Amino acid sequence: MKTILSNSNMKNNMKLTKFLFLSLLATLFVSCGDDDEGTTTEPVSDQTKSGELTADETWTSDQIYHLDGKVIVADGVTLTIEAGTIIKGMEGQETLASALVVDQGGTLIAEGTASNPIIFTSELDNIEVGETEGTNLTTADKGLWGGVIILGYAPISVSGDVETAQIEGIAATESYGQYGGNNPADNSGSLSYISIRHGGVTIGDDNEINGLSLGGVGSGTSIDHIEIVGNQDDGIEFFGGTVSVSYAIIYDQGDDGFDTDQAWAGTLDNGMVILGSGSGTALELDGPEGSATTEDGHTIKNVTLIGAGDSKMADCRDGLIANLENILAYNFSASGTVKINGADAATELSADRITFSNWEIVLPSGITSVDELISGDYTAGDETKFTDNATAIADAASATVGATPSGYSWTYAASKSAF
Repeated sequence: MKTILSNSNMKNNMKLTKFLFLSLLATLFVSCGDDDEGTTTEPVSDQTKSGELTADETWTSDQIYHLDGKVIVADGVTLTIEAGTIIKGMEGQETLASALVVDQGGTLIAEGTASNPIIFTSELDNIEVGETEGTNLTTADKGLWGGVIILGYAPISVSGDVETAQIEGIAATESYGQYGGNNPADNSGSLSYISIRHGGVTIGDDNEINGLSLGGVGSGTSIDHIEIVGNQDDGIEFFGGTVSVSYAIIYDQGDDGFDTDQAWAGTLDNGMVILGSGSGTALELDGPEGSATTEDGHTIKNVTLIGAGDSKMADCRDGLIANLENILAYNFSASGTVKINGADAATELSADRITFSNWEIVLPSGITSVDELISGDYTAGDETKFTDNATAIADAASATVGATPSGYSWTYAASKSAF
């Protein structure tokens, strides 16, 4: 028996067939869209930042941020930088130098990881999103932009015993740049796994931007795993404050590695300075500039100093109060001494407020004893405060003190086999 379909049934069947066909196409389209090989993601445009940030911002790792002049994180504002983000400082000399400045009351949350560090570099660097280094610059490329400046409300000791001062590298005529205060526990944020490269523009005589400048930064601020590469001036400079830093490495800077000033009262635990042929001193350590001092000064411990050229191991100056513990030094020349610089420093050495503990040194060529490695203005007999606490070793591989190299495996310096 034949079944005869009415016109109405035929139309309904045609609609059903069309619906099933379209549903199949939609399923195939969605399936293809879920396949990574079948999608195309449009690149996100780079961003240029300048002037004051007046509201909270997050900088993401899918684009590159260009600093046009000074970019200031203002009081009450939080800048968050995601792991893996690249920030490039644009060219500009003297007062036009680019830099990221976290002003007093501002907060920087910049937390990279060992596999995805945050990288500050020059706009001339050909590094791209997703990379950890470019191919066209070396540590010889210095002073191509400014650096990173953090300013807090912790105490400082400056001439005239004023509570605040204008940070080095920022013109005195600018409305921002003040640091110092009376809050030792001040919190400027959290910085970790950050590499800062090719900076250090000179503003004027004795007025430069360091790789990382810490002005009156308080102990509430967290800073660890920081790398400074090819900076024209100092690597990290402490201007007073109470912040502590761990796992910091300075590679081929133009001046000093770690520079301490104005009665900084924190701890550097686990650090490394790899000097280049044009570098200055590994540790340039200054005391207070005003009458305010701290009884215990600051502590630098578990540090490796790798010399080059005529660089010095340490320059202890101007009434320094500090404890220098578990230091390894090698590759220095005969002029690479520990210098007691000035009558004020000599007084503090005599009073046991500059202390040395567990130094291990590979003796330079032509030097036969650690007794020959202290110089300067110390009182006769006080040299033993260093020499009795320093031991000559055959080579760096024999060391039992110094930095922990594995803590720096993520760095640009490690990729260049610098240590």
